[in-house]
Amino acid sequence: SGESGAGKTESTKLLLQHIMNLCKGNSQLEQQILQVNPLLEAFGNAQTVMNDNSSRFGKYIQLRFQKNTVRGAKLSEYLLEKSRVVQQDTGERNFHIFYYMFAGLSLEEKEMYGLLDPSLYRYISGRFGTQDVAQRWKHKYQEVCNALDMVGFQEQEQVDMQAILAGVLSLGNVTFEPEESNGSVKVSEASRGWLKAAAVDVSRQLVCCVPCSPWSPSVSCCCSLCADARDSIAKVAYGRVFGWIVCKINELLAENVDSEVELSEIGILDIFGFENFAVNRFEQLCINLANEQLQHFFNHHIFQLEQAAYKEEELPWETITFNNNQSILNLLLAKPLGLLSLLDEQSAFPQATDKTFVDKLNSSFKGNLHFQPGRSRVLGFSIIHYAGKVQYTAGGFLEKNRDTLPANVLGLFINSITPLLSVLFTGKSLCYGRPSYMNQGPPRQELSHSLMVLMERMYSANPHFVRCIKPNNQKEPGVVDSQMVLLQLRYNGLLETIRIRRDGFSWRPSFEEFAER
Repeated sequence: SGESGAGKTESTKLLLQHIMNLCKGNSQLEQQILQVNPLLEAFGNAQTVMNDNSSRFGKYIQLRFQKNTVRGAKLSEYLLEKSRVVQQDTGERNFHIFYYMFAGLSLEEKEMYGLLDPSLYRYISGRFGTQDVAQRWKHKYQEVCNALDMVGFQEQEQVDMQAILAGVLSLGNVTFEPEESNGSVKVSEASRGWLKAAAVDVSRQLVCCVPCSPWSPSVSCCCSLCADARDSIAKVAYGRVFGWIVCKINELLAENVDSEVELSEIGILDIFGFENFAVNRFEQLCINLANEQLQHFFNHHIFQLEQAAYKEEELPWETITFNNNQSILNLLLAKPLGLLSLLDEQSAFPQATDKTFVDKLNSSFKGNLHFQPGRSRVLGFSIIHYAGKVQYTAGGFLEKNRDTLPANVLGLFINSITPLLSVLFTGKSLCYGRPSYMNQGPPRQELSHSLMVLMERMYSANPHFVRCIKPNNQKEPGVVDSQMVLLQLRYNGLLETIRIRRDGFSWRPSFEEFAER
C-alpha cells in the first residue's frame, strides 16, 4: 500500500520476480506469470498528475504452490476506472493502449480500423506525445502484441479487440442535434462519418434509449442524455474487453493438478493508492474508501491483535494508542445512513440530482468530525480521511453510481457482426462459470462486494505489509522531501508500529522449540 506513485506496482513486479527466482523458476508457467504484466499495464494503467504509469484498477494475484513449485496462478481485478475512457482532467491521459495503437499500427492497419490522426479524437483530448515518446509507445505496442500471442489470443481475437478499441474512439466523436421537423434529436450531420467509423449501428438506439421525460423536457437536455448514453456504451465496451483479457489470462495460468492435491498459496495485493487531486470525483472516493479499509486492516492486525496477545500472556504492557479510522468507515459504509447508502437511495429517485444528494449529506452528517460541507461555489463536500482532508466535487456522482446500459443497446451488442463483441455481452466464453466481466453491476455495489470478498481473504491469511513511501511530488529520482516522507510515516501509523515492535517481543518461539533449546 501507499500513495499513488509510491511504487506499489513496481514493488509487486520485483516481488514476483523474487518469488519465481526462489522457485528456480525456468518453467514456461513461471515465465508466463511474469509476462502478463505488460498486458495488464497497457489496458489498465494511465498517466495521471501524480504518476506517469498509474494503476487505474486493483489486482490480487494468487500464486499456488506444490512443494516449492508454482503450479498455477489466478488474477482478480477490482474496479477499473472506466470513466477515464471518456474523460480525463488536465495533465492526464486515457489508458495507455490507445496511444500505443496509434504509435505501433502500420498505415494499412490504421486504415483497416478506420483510425485517422490522433489529434482528432475527443476521448484522447487531441493530446499526443513527442517523437521520442511515440517511439517508446511503438516499442510498448510490440510488447503488448508479444504478450497477447504468449497468453494465447487468436489472431482474429486480437483484430476484433483492436477494432472495438478503434470503434470506441470514433464513437466519442459522435454528436447530436435537434430534428427540426418534430422536435426530437438525431445524430448530427457533421458526425455521421464518425458513426460509420465506429462500425456499430447505434444512431437509432442512442436516440431511442433516452426518450424525453418530465424531468428533461428540453431538446438540449435530450442531446445531453444522448451524449451520456454514448459515453456509457464506450465505458461498458472497454470494461468488458478488460475483463475478458483477465479471464483469458486466468485460463492460461490455471493450475493443472488433481483436485485432491492440496496447494499452498501466496497472494499479492496491488491496489490503487490514496489519491488527492486538484479535482476529486466519484472514482477518488471509491479508491480512498478501499485505502481506508486496508488501513483499518493494518491497524487491526498490528495494534489490536498484537496488544491483545500481550494482555492474554499477562505481560507488563502500557497500551499504545493509534489513530483508529473506524469512525471514517462508519461515515462511509454504515447502513442505512452512511454516505454510500444515501448515494444509493438518491440514485433510485429519477428526479434526484447531485445537489439533492449533497443537501442530504449536509443534513445527515452535520456535526460529524470527519465531514465538512462544501465551501466553494462548486457543488461538493470534504471528508477528513486517515491520510488527510480531501475535497470531492459532487458533479456526476449519481450518474456514475447508476452507470446503466440501456436494454436496447445491450441487444445491439449481443447481435453484433463482430464475433468478440457478441461474446463479451452474452458470456459465451471459454471462461469457467459466469465470466467476471459479466458481473459488472453499478460501480458502488461492485466495489462493496469486491472489497468484502477481498477483506475476507485478508483476514483469513497471515499478512505481511509492504508500505511504499513516496519520496517527492515531482516524479523525480534521487530526491527526498523529508516533510512529505514524515507525513506519510505519521498517517500510516508507522511511528507507532516501530514503537510496538521495539517495546514488544520480536522473537516468539513455540513451547516445543523453547523446550528443545
